[in-house]
Amino acid sequence: MKPRPPFDYERLLDRLNALYGNGDWRVPYLRDHAENPFQVLIGTILSQRTKDANTDRASLALFARFPDAPSLARADVKQLEPLIRGTGFYRTKARAIRACAREILDRFDGTVPRTLEELLTLPSVGPKTANCVLVFGYGLPAIPVDTHVHRISNRLGIVRTKTPEETEAALRKVVPERFWIPINPLLVQHGQNLCRPRGPKCPDCPISGQCATGLALNAGKAPPRAEDRPKPPRASRTQRRTRAAGQRSRRSRAPRRRSARPG
Repeated sequence: MKPRPPFDYERLLDRLNALYGNGDWRVPYLRDHAENPFQVLIGTILSQRTKDANTDRASLALFARFPDAPSLARADVKQLEPLIRGTGFYRTKARAIRACAREILDRFDGTVPRTLEELLTLPSVGPKTANCVLVFGYGLPAIPVDTHVHRISNRLGIVRTKTPEETEAALRKVVPERFWIPINPLLVQHGQNLCRPRGPKCPDCPISGQCATGLALNAGKAPPRAEDRPKPPRASRTQRRTRAAGQRSRRSRAPRRRSARPG
């Protein structure tokens, strides 16, 4: 068996960049225009299990009153809850973000840590949140993995993993570091538009020629993930009625079994 050729990440990013018009991914925009690390951290915690639009509204309301660690650490939970109610699980998140702000003050002198290991010691901070802070808050190489990055990485055939946490660890091993920063925003955008969880638009996808799933589907073969296999077309209402009528007819014609009588 021939060795598998290395994946062409440069081609992947070039094509996605051209599709979404994000400029040149090689320019270190995130390094030179990093966002507020504390607000990236708190905003990512708020984003857990909710939609981006809900996170954006809640973040704007929250940071208008509590823009930094000192102000958020002093806040009463009852002040925070109505500001972030739209994100879901708002009571739990209110306690989590205040605890996070307090630990940043107590343990890190008010500065959000800039290493993965230290970030993971903060309350409610997992690998995705920590990597988001590194990339979007500090412009440091990392790979935040959400459901979009997890799904597309597996569809492409870059990794074969079950969870986003497994995907993050696997991608760090196989993806060259110079591609780490741009890969998240481009795959997330692609997952929101073409490479959707259900019904991906493979015919419109500019990277289908690199994609193990796209290549398999075009060849009439099974893709790497069972959940991406085409579903059989659902029968129409007329077909379902005809089938049900046939089943009733067969049952009515079937001979009835006569119960045995005692001799």
